[in-house]
Amino acid sequence: MTYLGEGWDSTAVLVGGRWVERRPRRPEIGPQLVRESVVMPWLAPRLPLPVPVPVVVSRDPVVVRHELVPGAEPESLNAVQGRELGEFLLALHACPVSEAVALGVEPRALPVERFRAEVRVPGGEELLAKVDGLPADTLVHGDLGPEHVLGRDGVLTGVIDFGDLHVGDAAIDLAWALHSTPPEFAGAVAETYGVTDELRARALIWHQLGPWHEVLYGNDIGDPEIAEIGLAGVQERLGIRVTPR
Repeated sequence: MTYLGEGWDSTAVLVGGRWVERRPRRPEIGPQLVRESVVMPWLAPRLPLPVPVPVVVSRDPVVVRHELVPGAEPESLNAVQGRELGEFLLALHACPVSEAVALGVEPRALPVERFRAEVRVPGGEELLAKVDGLPADTLVHGDLGPEHVLGRDGVLTGVIDFGDLHVGDAAIDLAWALHSTPPEFAGAVAETYGVTDELRARALIWHQLGPWHEVLYGNDIGDPEIAEIGLAGVQERLGIRVTPR
């Protein structure tokens, strides 16, 4: 076995150079991994890029295993990759929500009250007010960022980590792609997907909200350093200038 790393929810090892084995880091993540083993066989054939299709190899403790998705986090992003991601998102967001719900996918509410209590920054309340009324009618990846988009030789080779798959706002999957990537990549995503001004504005809301989750995660696991990093991200994305101590 080769240790691959760990995220907020699970740890991963490579078995036999081919299989990725994942285990939950917290008890509540076990059902999430089992749900992936039900949903991903249905979802994978609908998508134009390889994705993990896990199977349960143990239920107590929970362990799932899937074939390694090739590639690594791209060192740079180009227009070809942007078009590929735009096509991927069009396919994902066209999947029938009713069928996904029947397989256990659910809407996911934002922890707005915790945000208010634990992330107190100028302009924060104005941002949280924008969350009210955002649509929740699309099957979304929910955590699409550079570490989950894989590539090789200038093209994309796969998308991983569907633990946050839920019924939500399509704009959440465009947050990073439109607001934190090189112009040629972001422009190609926008053109391929057909991004409107209104959709771009919603994606910015989700982009600005991203680090708020990191603050809560740091608080949950008792790691003030992670919470501080998250808070710095909140301030940066809101354009808050912080005076060094």
